[in-house]
Amino acid sequence: MLCVRFFLLACLGVAGLCSLQDSQTDFGLRLFSRMAHGAAASQGENLALSPYGVASVLGMVQLGAGGHTHKALRSVLGFSLQALPVGRGRSGGGERRDGGAHDDPGAELDFTRADQAVGVVNAWVSDHTAGMIPQFLAPGSLTDVTRLVLLNALHFQGLWKVPFDPKLTVERMFHCANGTSVPVPMMRLLNRFNYGEFVSSDGLDYIVVEVPYEGDSLSMLLVQPFEADVPATALTRELSGRRIAQWRTELRNVKRQLALPRFTIDSEVNLKAVLTDMGLGDMFNLATADFSRITTDERLSVSEVLQKVKIEVNEEGTKAAAASGAVIFSRMAVEQIAMDSPFLFLIQHKPTGAVLFMGQVNNPDQH
Repeated sequence: MLCVRFFLLACLGVAGLCSLQDSQTDFGLRLFSRMAHGAAASQGENLALSPYGVASVLGMVQLGAGGHTHKALRSVLGFSLQALPVGRGRSGGGERRDGGAHDDPGAELDFTRADQAVGVVNAWVSDHTAGMIPQFLAPGSLTDVTRLVLLNALHFQGLWKVPFDPKLTVERMFHCANGTSVPVPMMRLLNRFNYGEFVSSDGLDYIVVEVPYEGDSLSMLLVQPFEADVPATALTRELSGRRIAQWRTELRNVKRQLALPRFTIDSEVNLKAVLTDMGLGDMFNLATADFSRITTDERLSVSEVLQKVKIEVNEEGTKAAAASGAVIFSRMAVEQIAMDSPFLFLIQHKPTGAVLFMGQVNNPDQH
């Protein structure tokens, strides 16, 4: 089950929503590529992001922006919510579940009582992520001059369509991005998978494997360089909505034994620097930011753009739930797909193409 709590200021028409989703996906993938080439990921740290979440929260900000700030947001995001057809609005609380969208009004915070505001935010986030993210904001992260902070906390819980049998999980070496090898619990599953082999625009060979979740509307795409010494980061520039659509068209259904490490990524990112590099520095500058569509009583600028994502992948799915029946291996030899070197993963909502979560696993043993 996907549960993403967020603000939604307008309900879009169907035609506009399709175009919007394509632009949101491409922006999110460009953002992830920038982050993956940053210092932390390049040095072998794991990374997780919700492209959908970031694009959604920046889309909200765009609705409150005017003048040059709106122009910059429209240019970088690739879409303008103000230019799209709008359907009936809604009011009241809600959540997004497997592609359905509802409104969720925000709470007003008194930033003159900064510590109290931090507590309110943390309690709300913990409640809406089933306790997986108990502390979103650190003490002191808000001050009495804070006016606009963009927060995005996401919780995903999904069961594999065919679960891995825990009895078949074995310790196996994973060859990390920094050149070391570490023992990790490697899950194994013999099944039919959608699988393909591709060549990037830079001439790198890589594979794509689809692992579906229960219900079939969501699936995880695993993307791994063919050669173990090629960093997964090298493939991030290959990512686009069009490329993912091409993968899905060309994947073929084959019988394989998949070896996938259990892993947990607890990723907290401040997107201010990377968004500034992408051309959105204006909205962080109090002297130049234009949020006159929110208020004309005082000047506003965005203080921070924060996202915290926790992903747990185990035998039962992404974030454990009820146990399911075992799948027994055949005695016949079957070609193996081994995710024993760095790889990318994308959790995609297939009906819309939205990339809800994605990440780069450089070391499954890293927490």
